[in-house]
Amino acid sequence: MKALGIILIIAGIGMFIFHGFTYTKKENVANIGPVEINTNEDKTVSWPYYAGGIAILAGIGVLALDRKS
Repeated sequence: MKALGIILIIAGIGMFIFHGFTYTKKENVANIGPVEINTNEDKTVSWPYYAGGIAILAGIGVLALDRKS
């Protein structure tokens, strides 16, 4: 349980530092015989600030419960 608490705290801090990430998705627009038309589309994944705070508090809570037992 101690490892889970530490992982949650580190993940929460990471969520505060990095607000999301962007990746590129290659999409096939048309495929007509030997001719292929592709497009690259940027996708963004983001999360709210309070999600990092909740992860930190959950990690602290797990560490506190582990210490009691």
